[in-house]
Amino acid sequence: MPASITTLDTPCALIDVTRMHRNIQRMQQRMDALGVRLRPHIKTSKCLPVVQAQIDAGASGVTVSTLKEAQHCFAAGIEDIFYAVAMAPGKLPQALILKRKGCRLGILTDSLAGAQAIVDFGQQHDARFDVWIEIDCDGHRSGLRVDDDSLIAIARLLNDGGMPLCGVMTHAGSSYELDSPQALQVLAEQERSTCVSAAQRLREAGLACPQVSIGSTPTALSALSLEGVTEVRAGVYVFFDLVMQNVGVCQPDELALSVLTTVIGHQPDKGWIITDAGWMAMSRDRGTQRQQRDFGYGQVCTEAGEWIEGALLTGANQEHGIITLADATGFDITTRFPVGHRLRILPNHACATGAQFPHYHACKDTGEVQTWSRLHGW
Repeated sequence: MPASITTLDTPCALIDVTRMHRNIQRMQQRMDALGVRLRPHIKTSKCLPVVQAQIDAGASGVTVSTLKEAQHCFAAGIEDIFYAVAMAPGKLPQALILKRKGCRLGILTDSLAGAQAIVDFGQQHDARFDVWIEIDCDGHRSGLRVDDDSLIAIARLLNDGGMPLCGVMTHAGSSYELDSPQALQVLAEQERSTCVSAAQRLREAGLACPQVSIGSTPTALSALSLEGVTEVRAGVYVFFDLVMQNVGVCQPDELALSVLTTVIGHQPDKGWIITDAGWMAMSRDRGTQRQQRDFGYGQVCTEAGEWIEGALLTGANQEHGIITLADATGFDITTRFPVGHRLRILPNHACATGAQFPHYHACKDTGEVQTWSRLHGW
């Protein structure tokens, strides 16, 4: 008997396949219109059927956050892979194995020490790694400032050491802190111009820099021009989440990931509805807490996915979730949400919630539910 939502054990992660495909098409069409390649970041889904849907829609290559993801994708026939985390020297043997199997693996550095380790290892093993340099465009995380003297020094070190420089990359992570189209457009232009300027600086120094890679979902969907950019590495757009809704780049009917949960009890005097989805299901991510609308640990919906306004998962223990209602007057919560009643919860951060589960249940409009495995590990 084919699986259906009503037969699934809870808690479990659901993908609305129709929404997912719509999200994929939206991003792909935007990148096509702006004239750049889309190299999606798969750290959100870590799931081959999702990745294949992105490639089928027109994406070229993938971005990964772990070498385990790279191995997984390469084994599935994806050869063009960018490992977009600064390379730890101890992981170079893993990268070399992939490269020698035929994977076109790009690796990343943002320091002279990191570049030297890549050069030394490559020369010791007669291997040429394709290397990118990370640029800091907004002070959010890692990378070099455009005017940092190390930028030219790193590129020369790589060039002289026989490691071809693929290009420069950046990520405007601070876009998650914005919530207006105008602010997002300004940051998108800052992301673009900063990375392009870094490439121009290298070229003016006589160093080849063929690629310019940028990307965050908010800036990708907000950029007015991507002149000088060769590729975009957006990721969370495939599912979207409540943080992205607060940022303003998606609507409630575009959120494709949810957690199915069951009511297991009540605390009527406190107005609590207890479910079997705690932080082990939702994660501890409270990304909306710093935004204009705090969704607690998630927005509560009906089993069919209809938004219940004012119903939030406001508390989470390891295996217990606590749902509260903004207005519970006029009805008995034990009657309206009886034990055994099933609900869906939309997550703050799709990447973090997805990581709690070994697989997804992919739900189609026909009612069919398929099980899609999800990758874990580094």
